[in-house]
Amino acid sequence: MAKAIPQLIDGEWRESRAREFIEVTDPATQEVLALAPKATAEEIEAAIASAKAAFVTWREVPVSDRARVMLRYQHLLKEHHDELAEILAGETGKTLADAKGDVWRGIEVVEQACNIASLMMGETMENVARDIDTASWIQPLGVCVGITPFNFPAMIPLWMFPLAIAAGNTFILKPSEQDPLTPNRLTELFIEAGAPKGVLQVLHGAREVVDSLLTHPDIRAISFVGSVPVGQHIYRTGTAHLKRVQAFAGAKNHMVIMPDANTQQVLSNLVGASCGAAGQRCMAISVAVFVGESKQWIDELQAQMADLQPGYWTDGHAAFGPLISQQAKQRVLRLIAEGKAEGAQCLLDGSHCTVEGYPNGNWVGPTLFRGVTSKMGLYREEIFGPVLVCMEVDTLEEAIELVNASPYGNGTSIFTRSGGAARHYQHAVEVGQVGINVPVPVPLPFFSFTGWKGSFYGDLHAYGKQGVRFFTETKTVTSRWFDEDSVAGANMTIQLK
Repeated sequence: MAKAIPQLIDGEWRESRAREFIEVTDPATQEVLALAPKATAEEIEAAIASAKAAFVTWREVPVSDRARVMLRYQHLLKEHHDELAEILAGETGKTLADAKGDVWRGIEVVEQACNIASLMMGETMENVARDIDTASWIQPLGVCVGITPFNFPAMIPLWMFPLAIAAGNTFILKPSEQDPLTPNRLTELFIEAGAPKGVLQVLHGAREVVDSLLTHPDIRAISFVGSVPVGQHIYRTGTAHLKRVQAFAGAKNHMVIMPDANTQQVLSNLVGASCGAAGQRCMAISVAVFVGESKQWIDELQAQMADLQPGYWTDGHAAFGPLISQQAKQRVLRLIAEGKAEGAQCLLDGSHCTVEGYPNGNWVGPTLFRGVTSKMGLYREEIFGPVLVCMEVDTLEEAIELVNASPYGNGTSIFTRSGGAARHYQHAVEVGQVGINVPVPVPLPFFSFTGWKGSFYGDLHAYGKQGVRFFTETKTVTSRWFDEDSVAGANMTIQLK
């Protein structure tokens, strides 16, 4: 029988006293890997109290010492990189290559957290007025919370707690209940790196745990990544309780294909960006916008997508794995069926996909639609599966109009050889992250992850300089000293020996 996983509270791994548990299943086999507890009210209070008490001393630790914890941590993460990837693949179904990428992108953010001293430097100016100086100081907030999704159980927790803790805060992580084994292992390595007792807490559970954290008076800031409905709930509830909130939500990312683009580069990038990780990425390309004569490439796109085969994570030939749950699979199948009913042309249907040896897996094969309109549910809803819809326009202006009419603004890309077209697109498009001949333009951690519109609720984005600002406050000090306050009221002299 699967065992219940522990929670980290007050520096100790504790078995929960919860009466309810959530099954953590292998999405390729439905085998129960572990049980995640629904943290009790007493456990939540204990974690928050511990984090609040730890903040008093942790904020006073010199920034260089906090950075050294992160240096040791990134070393341990690299040392255990493959082990983490295997844990992650086993509970998410991702291919091993995808799992390794998940871990590595998280490590890159930890490397940026090692630079926290430079990131927290304030500003000074002498003589802002006669004999008056002003300085700004960057200081931590207090107890912060991270609520993370299933699709990146290493990368997204590592977006959050290392930077927040390096900045001097303490942190409570509430990972997805669907794949909590990876976050627990990340936490074990963080403790091994020398993180003091109480600086990081880990609570497991579902909505009830989240709501308790959103409304608790001792929580200062909340970082969330997940679906649109939950993101809106997190933002509304958190801000209503006077907390700083950043909520990263859904997406509908378009790739615009100009007729002058390199055909093979377009097709190979489009196949990978739409079906990689089974399409379970907020930056996945789910809409291909073919401009003018580029629509002639759709037949070849169909052929290349048809060659993709999902499989178990140990299969080195698998292009992607299963969806995370039966519920997720049924949602994708519903959208595929609705697309057919609405009149879209299904060129490739992955609804009945099977994988030999894994009859119970949450498999959906690569799926391709043509003749899709912006009024169809297939276009309007975020699919979060290996499904790509093709739309055709005559001009770049029409493509920009289509993209800008979307309520989402997470990512987009344009493939072209024209510098003028690329320059116009990046300027005119109302999307936060733009790729030029780059299909998935996720910025490296010295920049910030900058979704717009309905893809993000808040002001300050994740990691980079904005991430540091989200987890800190600015204090401004203006000072003046009078001549008569100098030592003994006399002129001071410097004696050189």
